[in-house]
Amino acid sequence: MSTQTLLNELEPAPHFPIPEKWRQTQAPRVIAVTSGKGGVGKSNIVVNLGIALTQMGLKVLLIDADLGLANLDILLGIKIKSNIYDAFLLKKSLSEVIFEGPGGIKVLPAPSGIPELTNLSDYQKLFLLTELDHYSEDLDVVLIDTGAGISGNVLFFNLAARERLVVANNEPTALIDAYALIKILATRHGETRFKLLMNNLSHPREGEAAFRTLLKVTSRFLGLDVVLEYLGYIPCDPAISQAVMRQQAVLTLYPEAPASQSFIRLAQRLRDDPPPPEVAGNIRLFWRRMLQCQT
Repeated sequence: MSTQTLLNELEPAPHFPIPEKWRQTQAPRVIAVTSGKGGVGKSNIVVNLGIALTQMGLKVLLIDADLGLANLDILLGIKIKSNIYDAFLLKKSLSEVIFEGPGGIKVLPAPSGIPELTNLSDYQKLFLLTELDHYSEDLDVVLIDTGAGISGNVLFFNLAARERLVVANNEPTALIDAYALIKILATRHGETRFKLLMNNLSHPREGEAAFRTLLKVTSRFLGLDVVLEYLGYIPCDPAISQAVMRQQAVLTLYPEAPASQSFIRLAQRLRDDPPPPEVAGNIRLFWRRMLQCQT
């Protein structure tokens, strides 16, 4: 099935009931939105995907895990007084540093320009995930906006999630770096399932060709055990940059724009896909798994 055919089939709807299969566990569905290369639009995808899921009736938390270069609060136009650094430094609970954004979406912001956060200590990892596990608000989805690359923080947040959504574009550097991230997570940490989203493309054929290239390389060098699932593409749309300048999500500001409609279809696709089997109980237990896998 071509990407365009897929997108045509996934017509947006104004509201969806919360999936019963998501209610079978107390743990939220945790998705790391990640990339090998910076500048591919990962944070914008997190913001708009989160808002699209919220509009479908799901309770969503966005975590800005691009520690040191955070920007989710800026993209949403949220004025914050504290962030995750204050939780570490002042031992505040996460409920004290989680803010409400447009449409009721929850945001855990992070600071920008704090070098101490570029490599979290084991204590900080344990503190963060334990706090998340005890967060009193009911959540259906947690979207983690990781940094780019293969740093310790990026790997940690990818391993702390149940699902990994890799963002790339059709530039050779973006595809090479996406492969490098997938390779490390697969060969060193045993992660074998990845979702792939192509961003800022002019035509669906560009996304399909880039995906086939990455799939071919992954199959050849990592084997058939590594599974890539293609979720489609977000089109190049000037409405996105206009929304960024106004510090709003494009889905909120220009709901009929091509990019906005793509975010709605992406959210519906994720909503209808069953989450993977729970392998570690709940989010609090993922830190042990991560520390055991560290090299």
